[in-house]
Amino acid sequence: MSGEKGEGRSTLRAATETVSRTLGPLAPRVAIVLGSGLGDVAEGVRSATHIPYADIPGFQKPGAPGHKGELVAGTLEGVEVLVQSGRFHLYEGHTPQLAALPVRVFARLGIRTLVVTNAAGGIRLTLRPPTLMLIADHINLMFRNPLEGAVEEGEQRFPDMSDPYDRELRALAREVALQQKIELDEGVYAALLGPSYETPAEIRMLERLGANAVGMSTVPEVIVARARGMRCLGFSSITNAAAGLSAAPLSHEEVLAAGTQVAGQLATLIRGVLVKL
Repeated sequence: MSGEKGEGRSTLRAATETVSRTLGPLAPRVAIVLGSGLGDVAEGVRSATHIPYADIPGFQKPGAPGHKGELVAGTLEGVEVLVQSGRFHLYEGHTPQLAALPVRVFARLGIRTLVVTNAAGGIRLTLRPPTLMLIADHINLMFRNPLEGAVEEGEQRFPDMSDPYDRELRALAREVALQQKIELDEGVYAALLGPSYETPAEIRMLERLGANAVGMSTVPEVIVARARGMRCLGFSSITNAAAGLSAAPLSHEEVLAAGTQVAGQLATLIRGVLVKL
């Protein structure tokens, strides 16, 4: 285990040095993680520098459709940002540590605010797809944690998770949604391992646990971000009704198509929040 940890630290250092060298004088304040079908948000970055994952030590090629596999650095609304276009999922066989590696790089670069997005199935009946949900809290049912093992430098051993998604940032998002007349619900996101979609019985269980939407990502990144003292803001693109709530069979193609329908609204929300930071 100690050898694996040492290797992980050297990979983190090498990845950070590579990204930092490519960024040059650019000093991003905000990192944005894009989920399935939401990659178009990166297209709005001005004076963009593209860093393929293949050029970054430790980064893997994303295996999920709709995930591009690059970091995009530049400005949005005058704010210097670093966009992660494509994430690493545990269901691909990756460890929680790899899923959270980009966030650890962001933290070492001095980024203090993390915006996470994902595609999710709607459990609460008022979440009619395609629509957007502001993440107020989450439930980790992946049964894995990226903080397992020795404590990484700069991270808390027992981070406080009582407010994982920053209250002030959520208030800004609601304010922007009101101004732009964008429907924005708020709820609890449940993260499961996947890659199979949930059964109707599992959805009924999740509803009883207090989950309003369900997906297969996001939580590892947020846990590490909080352990590093970063502020988090999260959005779920509700792309389909969860199993048992619709007669239609679930498919990833449906997820990608629905994601594109709300990508513009999500970009507007993110831009609006950046203006107010």
